[in-house]
Amino acid sequence: MLTQTKADWLIPVGLLTLSFIPISAGIVRLVQLGFGAAITEENARFFAAPLPVVLHIVGSCLFCTLGTVQFSCVFRREQLNLHRLFGRLLIPIGLAVSISGLWMTLYYPRATLNYDGPVLHVVRILVGVGMTLSLLLGLLAVRRQNITHHRAWMMRAYALGLGAGTQVFTHIPLFVFPSLWSETSRAICMAAGWSINIAVVEWILMRNRRGSH
Repeated sequence: MLTQTKADWLIPVGLLTLSFIPISAGIVRLVQLGFGAAITEENARFFAAPLPVVLHIVGSCLFCTLGTVQFSCVFRREQLNLHRLFGRLLIPIGLAVSISGLWMTLYYPRATLNYDGPVLHVVRILVGVGMTLSLLLGLLAVRRQNITHHRAWMMRAYALGLGAGTQVFTHIPLFVFPSLWSETSRAICMAAGWSINIAVVEWILMRNRRGSH
């Protein structure tokens, strides 16, 4: 049987595992930008304006990795100062991720080769705004010493920030059946990743509220 301490670290390890593929893909993109990979129709927008995508990738890697340990009750209890330090870092890092994501959505040419259509465009804006608001509300809550609300909003922000990890799995049907690729199916798979993450967080928060009564 797992000890309480070992079980407590299963969530951070699971989240880190979920982050592995998108983090790896981001590192590959940074290497391409840094070492001058061949410019194609798919990546030309990144070479034309690299700063937003670099901020987004680096910020996402830091946000996903540093954020994992914040879910450990043992870490929060025994390393309170480090937990607070990570929190002070994660909010500006998360804002860099969400705002750079919004910038790329609004100003980069749409990636039509990846079936990025108008519906996905709107979804990405909603996610970017939602993550930004969650981080700001999390900051406001902790400044008011409302730790319960702070944790809830930060969990929502992390869920949206980790969307790419879940989207690896929601896209599996499209890779298994390539004929399904379309702007609609792409938007559904992307939205499903963010929706699943938010649904899990809301379920956890609801369970915690019931447990506290």
